[in-house]
Parts: sequence; C-alpha cells; structure tokens
Amino acid sequence: LRAHRHRLSHSLTMPDKRPGDALLNPAAFPEPKVRPNNPNFGSGPCAKRPGWTGDAISDAALGRSHRSSLGKAKLAEAIDETHALLGLPKDYLVGIVPASDTGAVEMVMWSMLGERPVDICHWESFGTTWYSDAVKELKLEKVTNIKAEFGVLPDLSKTDASHDILFTMNGTTSGVRVPSLDWIPADRTGLTICDATSAIFGFDMLPWEKLDVVTYSWQKVLGGEGAHGMLILGPRAVARLESYKPPRPLPKIFRLCKGDGTLNGGIFKGETINTPSMMCVEDYLDALRWAKSIGGLPALLAKSAANFKVLADFEAKTGWLEFLCAVPEHRSNTSVCFKMKAPSGEPMGSDAVAKFRKLLEQKGVCFDIGAYRDAPPGLRIWCGATVEASDLQALTGWMEWAYAQVAAA
Repeated sequence: LRAHRHRLSHSLTMPDKRPGDALLNPAAFPEPKVRPNNPNFGSGPCAKRPGWTGDAISDAALGRSHRSSLGKAKLAEAIDETHALLGLPKDYLVGIVPASDTGAVEMVMWSMLGERPVDICHWESFGTTWYSDAVKELKLEKVTNIKAEFGVLPDLSKTDASHDILFTMNGTTSGVRVPSLDWIPADRTGLTICDATSAIFGFDMLPWEKLDVVTYSWQKVLGGEGAHGMLILGPRAVARLESYKPPRPLPKIFRLCKGDGTLNGGIFKGETINTPSMMCVEDYLDALRWAKSIGGLPALLAKSAANFKVLADFEAKTGWLEFLCAVPEHRSNTSVCFKMKAPSGEPMGSDAVAKFRKLLEQKGVCFDIGAYRDAPPGLRIWCGATVEASDLQALTGWMEWAYAQVAAA
C-alpha cells in the first residue's frame, strides 16, 4: 500500500509514465493556495513591468504635439535610451516607426529588397507572412524559401551570404529561436534583416555587427503598448537605402529616404513619420527606466532565463506537458510553447486544451496562454523579463490542478 501511494504521488513527476496515472481522482489535486500576483502570461501585449501603475505615465505629454520641443525631446530620449540599453555600436541608428513590428518589417522589405536575391527563413506564422509578402505582394523573382514546420528550426546554413537574408530571431508562435549568429559570415555582401520582436531584451543577440537591420515593437519583453515599431539600422543598411531605388511606389509611412535619395535622418532623432501616441511613448520610457534600474540588459536576460527555467523544470517532471520544440538549444526562453497529452498519452485535442485554459481563466490565475491560431493545439506562456518567476511557479500548481480536472472529465 505504501509503495502504491508513493507511485500515485509521483506519477505527475515521472515523464516515463502515462500522463493520467495519478489523475483519475481530481480530488487528489485541490485548488492551490498560492495565486500568481500577476496572471497575465500572454505573448503580446505582454505583462507590464512589476509594480506598474497608471502613475508611471503621469508625465506623458498628453495634448501636446509630437513636433513640440517637449514631444521631440521625449521621442529622442526613447531612442537614445534604447541605444544605450542595448549597447549598440555607435554607428547604428534607432528610429520609431509606424504599425508595430509588422510595420517596421514591411517598411524594410518594401524599401530595401529587390537589389539582389533574398533568402527568407521561416518556421512560424509571421516569418511565413514575410515570405508570402515578398513573393505575392512585392513579386520578387529571386526568393529562396528556407522553411520548417512549427517546432523546428530550418537549416540556416543553406543561406547564401551574397543574398539578402530575412529571418525571425525568435518564433513567437512556435517557441523556436535562433541559438546564435555563427551562421552569418562577417564578410557577407548581402544584408541580414532580423525580425527580433520577441527576442530583443530577452536573450543574447550579439554580435550586433552580424545584423544589418533589426526590428521590434514595445509590447513584448519590456511590456510596452502596441502600435509602434522600432527600426535599428547598421551602416550597411543605410548604404543600401541610399544606393538602391526600389522599382515600386512607396507609401509615405514606408519612406526612409528624402526626395534626393539620402536617408531621412530625422526619423532617427525623434522626428517620426506619422503621429505617435505620447502616452505610449511615456510608457516605453518608463519601461526603459525600469530596465536600467534593475541592472540593464544583463538583468533582463537573466530574468527571462530564470523564468524559462521554472517552466522547463515543470515540463521535465510532468508526463503530460511537452515542448513543441524538441531541440533544447532551439527552445525560446520568451514565448514558450507546449503540446499537451491526454491521459491516454495521445495528443490532447483542441477542445480539451481550451477547457484547460478556460478553467485557469475562470479562476483568474492565468490569461492568454493559448497557442497561436496557426500553431498546433497547446499552450504559449510568456517568460519575458516583466514576468516574475514566483508567478510562474504559482501558475504551475494551478496547471496541475486544471489538468486533473480535464483528465478526469
């Protein structure tokens, strides 16, 4: 009897057992007493930084023009503080652009691509969109499609350094990241264009010199608000903009050069193309100040790594949760994606996964962790730096409880 009880109490922590062995009686898993302080675990917009209140934006330049000296000063501060926090090379430029990361990526594609062949590496929803737009909207003829399924990183060594290379640093919807930039040669002749929206501030992206263009939005690792994109240009990207005129009309919000073909340097000093939200700008400034106060970029990376470890340890001891990405080195530590198993050991169906999530939402302990609509049924839990490890630890207890309810149904 003692041995039987021992087996039951440990069946959730033994990966080699059937997931349902200890879950036939949900009464064995009462509701946890500890709740996450912040139940927001969605992958964008992401949790606000710890301790955030509306007072954080009380100094926003509301009702003032973004062209005023005050507005321009705040926009310039956001640019300068971003440059400093990331430790970018001095000759790299930072600008605030319209339409979130999507706008930043599309701006680059429409302005820069077509000068030479392009390799597009994609393994999740947004990267696939960039490939589709290159072929169907820009109608580029020399496009190499380097792709993989959800949960898998394609072979990046297939890229050609004489081509432009467009890739996503971290697959937000697949939980698969690029582990290093070793595959990018320093003597490349093409540009590297990196969609880094769920990677930047979350894991090491050095050396910056391997990346000619970097894009992201405020709503991911720093917990900012949506609608604004960030564009980082290295000197090789600037040279492309000033030497290549794309054979297509460019909407105003995509134009990075002036009428004479030279770079519009004002964009990288806070003179935005269109009107930004000064409330969102103030919120981003607050996030930058918070990041600096906890120790800067190293502290942000350490928090994301510690958060990921909580979920990795939990996955390792359960029989019903499994990383969507099978290769440990390729697993994202920000947008962490899982598959779920039914008590039979078979993949859990979408209805059961939805019921699991709904239980957590009804208890007010976890919101917005569903897999992306194009991804296999499962979970996507954000582990960026604005999330606290203690909240993730509390969440795991509730996940065990919710699974027991679903498994017994």
